Amino acid sequence: MSNIAGKAYAMNVITPIRWYMTWINKIIFWVALRKPATLKGLITLSLIHYARWVIIGKNQFPHLDERQPKEKLNYAYMLFFSNFNGSWAQYVDSFTFAIPSGLDLFWKWNIRYPKSVPLTPFHSYIQFNQVQTDHYYNAYPMAAANDVKAAKTLKAELIAFDAKFGNAEPEQFLKQYKTLLRSLQHDLGDMQPTPIVSLADQAKGE
Repeated sequence: MSNIAGKAYAMNVITPIRWYMTWINKIIFWVALRKPATLKGLITLSLIHYARWVIIGKNQFPHLDERQPKEKLNYAYMLFFSNFNGSWAQYVDSFTFAIPSGLDLFWKWNIRYPKSVPLTPFHSYIQFNQVQTDHYYNAYPMAAANDVKAAKTLKAELIAFDAKFGNAEPEQFLKQYKTLLRSLQHDLGDMQPTPIVSLADQAKGE
């Protein structure tokens, strides 16, 4: 079991949803995709690598072999996947504070969804339905989302600097290079591991 890779945490949550209400959820997601402004609070959370919701109908689960018995499910299921930086509790709390009404809209017809506020019942709901990750691969485990954004800015600025001052006299080059370093201080990320939150804290959501 490994939900954590470097600075990143992988979350998988599977919740039952009333099958006859899934079409409403699909319309909500369809509208949200076409009007990103409705997700502004979520998009501005720089700790999120990505987040995805998927709805599988009660008769849509794959069968890999004819001998595999067909399930008789009472519910459809909504799958939520996300990768993010920080701890479990930081992420869930940030999500709640960023788009509380959006979370309620997405999960409204899910079985026993308690609403995003107050936090304690919402934490319990996510913990109960979370599936622990057996294997989590992260190509850049020591890079947070902001580290990646900063690296792109840094690369662009260095290329521009080289084009402008690459052949400058040593004194001018040094002066401009120091100016560049001062202007990029906030983009020089720290590619170090962050403290791992204890499993006990994760279990309690603290």
